[in-house]
Amino acid sequence: MTMSKQKVRLQLIILLIVIEVLLAAATSAQTQLTSPPLPSPPPLGQVEVKPGCPDKCGNVSIPYPFGTKEGCYFNQAFLITCNDTHYDPPKPFLRKSYSIEVTNISVDGKLYITLNPAVKCYDKSSQLIDGITNSVTLSNFFISNTDNMFVAVGCDTYGYIMGYKDGNYGYTGGCTTVCGSIDYIANGSCTGIGCCQTPIAQGLASFELSVRSFNNHTDVYSFNPCSFSFVVQEGKFNFFTNMLWSDYLKNTQLPVVLDWSVGNETCSNIVEKKQKMNYTCQGNTMCYDVENGSGYRCKCKDGYQGNPYLNDCYDIDECEVPELNTCKQKCINKEGNHTCSCHKGYHGDGRKDGEGCNPDRTFVIQIVVGIGVGLVSLLTCISWLYLGYKRWKFMKLKEKFFRQNGGILLQQQLSERQGSSHETAKIFTTGELEKATKNYHETRIIGKGGFGTVYKGILADGRVVAIKKSKAVDQGQIEQFINEVVVLSQINHRNVVKLLGCCFETEVPLLVYEFVTHGTLFEYIHNTTKSSKFNAPWEIRLRIATETAGVLSYLHSAASVPIIHRDVKSTNILLDENFTAKVSDFGASRLVPLDEAQLSTMVQGTLGYLDPEYLQTSQLTEKSDVYSFGVVLVELLTRKKALSFDKPEEERNLAKYFLSALKDDRLLQVLDDCIVTEANVEQLKEFSNLAKRCLRVKGEERPTMKEVAMELEGLRRMVMHPWVNHNSNLEETESLLGGISMETISCEGGGESSSGFHNMRNHVVLPVSDGR
Repeated sequence: MTMSKQKVRLQLIILLIVIEVLLAAATSAQTQLTSPPLPSPPPLGQVEVKPGCPDKCGNVSIPYPFGTKEGCYFNQAFLITCNDTHYDPPKPFLRKSYSIEVTNISVDGKLYITLNPAVKCYDKSSQLIDGITNSVTLSNFFISNTDNMFVAVGCDTYGYIMGYKDGNYGYTGGCTTVCGSIDYIANGSCTGIGCCQTPIAQGLASFELSVRSFNNHTDVYSFNPCSFSFVVQEGKFNFFTNMLWSDYLKNTQLPVVLDWSVGNETCSNIVEKKQKMNYTCQGNTMCYDVENGSGYRCKCKDGYQGNPYLNDCYDIDECEVPELNTCKQKCINKEGNHTCSCHKGYHGDGRKDGEGCNPDRTFVIQIVVGIGVGLVSLLTCISWLYLGYKRWKFMKLKEKFFRQNGGILLQQQLSERQGSSHETAKIFTTGELEKATKNYHETRIIGKGGFGTVYKGILADGRVVAIKKSKAVDQGQIEQFINEVVVLSQINHRNVVKLLGCCFETEVPLLVYEFVTHGTLFEYIHNTTKSSKFNAPWEIRLRIATETAGVLSYLHSAASVPIIHRDVKSTNILLDENFTAKVSDFGASRLVPLDEAQLSTMVQGTLGYLDPEYLQTSQLTEKSDVYSFGVVLVELLTRKKALSFDKPEEERNLAKYFLSALKDDRLLQVLDDCIVTEANVEQLKEFSNLAKRCLRVKGEERPTMKEVAMELEGLRRMVMHPWVNHNSNLEETESLLGGISMETISCEGGGESSSGFHNMRNHVVLPVSDGR
């Protein structure tokens, strides 16, 4: 909404308020009355029950439809057990159970009870010493979603509530609280540090409370040995830090509000069936459907009070109740209402009471002055309220985006990695990134991937950066975003794109990386953004392959926690101005626990590069990256795309086509012309054989990335050593080509030969063995 629209809207609101004030003032001038807001009817002096039935249990009143003995309650669900054996004064409990204590009952549909929390406590050796899971079945009653909150307390805690409806599983909700030190915790704050809270779903008649710990309180035992989760009436629980180092909450009965109703049908259904409501909603009562749960309730009509379930709603004499008497002069009570009249003799002209009650001029002046002062005050208050509302709305929006973009999840993931020697990523503001990208103008787009769009940006200090903006804000995207931040925060390698910072203030999460100038390896190989001429020397291709293999070997073997990239492909390998490889896009990556060799995951990756064994079994291993890297090696050898749907069926999948060519001794037919003319034949054989081993169907038969990196490094050294005879290589290659001169071979054209060599290559083979 633009600023002008906001101003128009504000003016309309002010105009409506002014009209209402003027109308109220005019009515007051005519009747000489003041009209304060009508309060709720006063409470009855005595609870209404059936004749001969107890009206109390101890200090708690028991109104009908509830009762403590047979014949005193509506049905079995409304039975209150009064325990006078173990308690003095007696205590009421719901139905025949002694586990749900009742503290108050309201005929307006509220039942106040107490419940214990779910608890887990640990000793110094992280062993569980006390664990309680609280399960509650309420039958005809429902936990109030408007009056209660779910709360978890602890510094290594996640609690959840599982709700059931009609005996079936309904939903699971909960919250997490993690804190590394007591210094971060504030009394009275329940926003996720030491204490967290979340609303409860509607319509739950049964629920189960559970609480768990991430690390069995190992790191926080000195000040917090226990975790708690519970449902509590909103506004009745105040968090204090001393709750963390004591078991105070373990034995605490916490107040909870239930919603109750009568029957299982709606008011309209009962009217349609012309059923008579036994002891319910008769006489001066009204029937209304409940919002939480099923059934209906009764209430007295306006102007009446009493117990609607006993047909005992009687008229209120508003004239006798100062809070309800709105008359300035004479009050006259009526059935369900009251009217106001002038006092006798007020006119002095013989007119009857109530006729022509005109106020004097002084009173009119007072009203006009009052209206003027009120309007000025009203406008001032509205202005302050509007500014305060805008500020509150902005803060709430930022908080919403922070939670929505996974800010809390990211804090939890990185809390154990504080104090690292790595450079801390910067938190950017939305203004900085909008200015850097010219409001994300489409001319600044430099790439689009599976999880977002990448923009080129120029920061205020002149640095050129790449800014990744997620496509959508759903839970799956948030997990990918947080996963990429966590993975990149643990990688310190010159051939990995460096993460500079992130931003949580926008609707979609943003990551800021170093800018890599020469685009992707895919573009470099396949000329998608360059001229039609292509010249990638064998030495550069070999160096790119070696550097990429080095990164993957580092991720698998040298990182503090092994990492599987899961989406290795040429579009995720960037090249800088020196054609140095930079591996990017860790949105699909997975951290591998040290005690696990494989992970069961939902299959994720790119067709053409996807490990067939992983695709079939959903078991992700390090060898899945090896297969994908093998496809990249074949791309470097052939300058062909991993999938080409415009080619014959046998050539569409590059990996299958390459392996078929090796099997039929037709390797030279698929190799790129350029490297055939310049590379050492033995090097091509070694490189091709390595790609073949990486593409084996069974993961256990593939080499590790460490072995692949070592072999590629060996090949690079062969290229750089001066004793490799380039002339002999040319002679050997020429002999393989059947005496064709190298001068007739051209490297122009998108990956296909353009000379007579193309006509001869099908008759020449380059044998490759299965081992080195």
